[in-house]
Amino acid sequence: MTDLNPISRYSRHWLALMLASGVLALSACDKAGNQTAGQKVDSAIAKTEQAGADAKAKSESAAASTKESVKDAGASVAAAVDDATITAAVSTGLAKDPDLSAIKIDVDTKGGTVSLSGPAPNAAAKARAEEIAKSVKGVSAVNNNLEVKM
Repeated sequence: MTDLNPISRYSRHWLALMLASGVLALSACDKAGNQTAGQKVDSAIAKTEQAGADAKAKSESAAASTKESVKDAGASVAAAVDDATITAAVSTGLAKDPDLSAIKIDVDTKGGTVSLSGPAPNAAAKARAEEIAKSVKGVSAVNNNLEVKM
């Protein structure tokens, strides 16, 4: 039996062509490696978990680095305070000595090493200034640059 209606035959061919195109398109997607919706969600969750783990590792590393920086800064401040304390103690000790108190002696401390500079009335006073500096707690060395004035 033949179909006398040319429009319906055209419609059927058109429909068949559209279905075939759709099947080819879907099969091409599968060959290209496209994922299902569930696989996409699983992949997104895995990427999110990895990003979270990476962020945690970075923050822990930054925290450790910050902790070390604070520790180093604290040590530097403590050293500066110790040096200032040593300088003050040496200056106080020199001020108590009758021969050295009237003379301007510069006292500088760095890393526990005391440097004395300025005039000294005699060699004995110069030696006493060094002994006073050495007797202060925390002093590791003394550079006695005092000049004996005659």
